[in-house]
Amino acid sequence: MAGWVWCFLICRSQLDNVYKYIQNQEQHHKKKTFKEEYLEILKKFEIDYDEHFLFDFWDKV
Repeated sequence: MAGWVWCFLICRSQLDNVYKYIQNQEQHHKKKTFKEEYLEILKKFEIDYDEHFLFDFWDKV
């Protein structure tokens, strides 16, 4: 069975920043979409991807 596994690690010292990010997400995404931000993260960490397949599910929603 195929599936996706997502894992994010957060340092305890960064918890306040994470809470603030989550609380301000709606305002934040008025400037930058989730898709734009996600692609930036993939590029920043040099993760190979095919955008066609990456967001294929998104276009069907």
